[in-house]
Amino acid sequence: MAEKFTVKVEDSLENGFFAPAHYSKMFGVEGGEEVSPKITWSGVPAGTKSFVLTIFDPDAPTESGFWHWAIKDIPGNITSLEADAGNPKSGLMPKAVIPMPNDTRLTQYVGPAPVKGDAPHNYHFILTALDVETLDIPLESTPAFMDFSMIEHTLGKAKFIVKGQQL
Repeated sequence: MAEKFTVKVEDSLENGFFAPAHYSKMFGVEGGEEVSPKITWSGVPAGTKSFVLTIFDPDAPTESGFWHWAIKDIPGNITSLEADAGNPKSGLMPKAVIPMPNDTRLTQYVGPAPVKGDAPHNYHFILTALDVETLDIPLESTPAFMDFSMIEHTLGKAKFIVKGQQL
């Protein structure tokens, strides 16, 4: 029997919550540094040629949630992303990977910034295995459009949820 396809957020979790550095400096969260967490995965579906990774907050105070990060064309032989890979200046992102615009329209990781006093938000790290090396979509595509466009190429999906809250 094949190993189950899983994705994990490996570093700096405190009781299932993001560590301070992972939160959004851009949105003024105290201690936030916009450091994307280390992400690993295993049990990759047979025939995987690439991956797409998104981080989505369905609990954001909008009708459509909030997409924090979207990257495509992660080569099928890669099984992790280092902490801070979502920072374009870090040089830690594998060369073939294409960052896509998130809901701020930036092509980088944007950390959580839940409204102070809100109940914890659930941040969905979704890794999708694809049967193509390149997902052929315009580079200005939204994460929602990208999500829709990969349906016919999806071999499997793995999800890991991390909580975020500002007290």
